[in-house]
Amino acid sequence: MAECNALQNIRHRNLVKILTCCSSMDYGGNQFKALVFEFMTNGSLDIWLHPGIPNEDQSRNLSLLQRLNVAIDVASAIDYLHNHSAQPIIHCDLKPSNVLLDHDMVAHVSDFGLARLLSITDGSSAKQTSSIGIKGSIGYAAPEYGMSGEASMEGDVYSYGILLLEMFLGKRPTDEMFKNDLNLHNFAKMGLPERVVQIVDPILLPREVVATPIAIVATRDDNNDNEIHVDKDAQGSIANLSQMDANMHKCLVSILEIGLACSMESPKERMKMEEVTRELHLIKNAYLGCGIWT
Repeated sequence: MAECNALQNIRHRNLVKILTCCSSMDYGGNQFKALVFEFMTNGSLDIWLHPGIPNEDQSRNLSLLQRLNVAIDVASAIDYLHNHSAQPIIHCDLKPSNVLLDHDMVAHVSDFGLARLLSITDGSSAKQTSSIGIKGSIGYAAPEYGMSGEASMEGDVYSYGILLLEMFLGKRPTDEMFKNDLNLHNFAKMGLPERVVQIVDPILLPREVVATPIAIVATRDDNNDNEIHVDKDAQGSIANLSQMDANMHKCLVSILEIGLACSMESPKERMKMEEVTRELHLIKNAYLGCGIWT
């Protein structure tokens, strides 16, 4: 019912389109309820970022531009929910499996089961709907949600930041390499800007940059400064890392900086989705040669 309430009055090219809903009895005599959505031919973003079997289908690889387009699509959808729908909506569960891709690889945000509607009367942000249980998914939920924090637009921004980092680093926030003080946010921060080639998804790199897989070991020095070290056993097989195209390097750094700005621990320090959408469009235009890097 929360999902119905959230979806009934919203329309945007980057949100799933609800066709109808039904309520009936299943073959076992149990009550059955369903929402019927437009079919998304290319499945979820999650299966494109993390194929079940390595190299099972090379055609599933997403290029840098495709990922940037998806990032813009998702940012546009969340910006609409927060700032341009009749009633502001907090998604509460943004993650790659809830981003669906249509025949043209246009992204659509789905699964509003945890969504919260906000009242804008008198400038308040009182919840109009309630949902039970955990707000969001492990790895994507904002840290303040774990401290009984109320659902907020800043929480969606955090989830978006993690999703953005995952899209371009190729690692889930729940990856086994992330433990103790190391997480996806810190891992990205450690590589910027000089060591981007060592942290981004190798699929994004030109073949001459990555001739063989690069083993990365993230460590902490005695002075507690984060550093990234290349595994000594892999050094001999690493191609010339300085060959990355300058335009690609600038694009990746700019995107990851947005991911970091969105996933700051403090809600007040995070970007607004309106700003995120604007910045990503500028990055895309500059990458395609239609704009100037600033």
